[in-house]
Amino acid sequence: MKLNTTATSFFLFSLFITMPSHALDYDPDIGEEINEVCAGCHGEYGQGGKEGEYPRLAGMPAEFIAQQLVLFRNRKRPNMPMLQYIDERQMPDEDIHNVSLFIASIKLNTRLPPVDETAADFDAYARLLESKKLMQIPRAPGDIPKGKKMYKKECASCHGKDGYGLHKKAVPLLAGQYTSYLWNQVTKLRNRVRIHDIEEPDEELLDDFTDAELTDIFAWLSTADD
Repeated sequence: MKLNTTATSFFLFSLFITMPSHALDYDPDIGEEINEVCAGCHGEYGQGGKEGEYPRLAGMPAEFIAQQLVLFRNRKRPNMPMLQYIDERQMPDEDIHNVSLFIASIKLNTRLPPVDETAADFDAYARLLESKKLMQIPRAPGDIPKGKKMYKKECASCHGKDGYGLHKKAVPLLAGQYTSYLWNQVTKLRNRVRIHDIEEPDEELLDDFTDAELTDIFAWLSTADD
């Protein structure tokens, strides 16, 4: 699917990719307020929802989040649930900037700190809230050592050696992301419904991977929260 970039799109991509971070004002309060809308699907802490129907956003590079919001807004990345939130009136450029930086700043732990649940001051509700801030997904099936080797060879240069993305290159994290969501995106990328690289929209990267190879890679990625 070719990206017929409009002048507005080009400006925004340049804005979020090449502009120094200090060139735009960031208001975390506005970012947090906008995130309350996002939380309906993606969770209060950007942890995702419905076992991967809605992806994890917390900790994604701000530039990547902004890119995707612009693609949604310009109908270059089809997503019906997003349409009611992402038009120019609902999500102007300043809002994209603020919410992208806010979500990128959220850090999720990979495990809960140990506590004594029998202690008199144990707070079950506080523990429940803490559990929502975790980057935890079930182990995915596959050959983990083989998947790790394949990832390091084919994916690490873009998505980082541990799968947590590269903020300077606006590349998303894969580690800790829901496996079901990753498979869903593989289908969209292969069918050219989703753009893999805005600079090379016709890139056929995933066509070089078999399902068995991706299964192993995703199995390794699912261990990143261990």
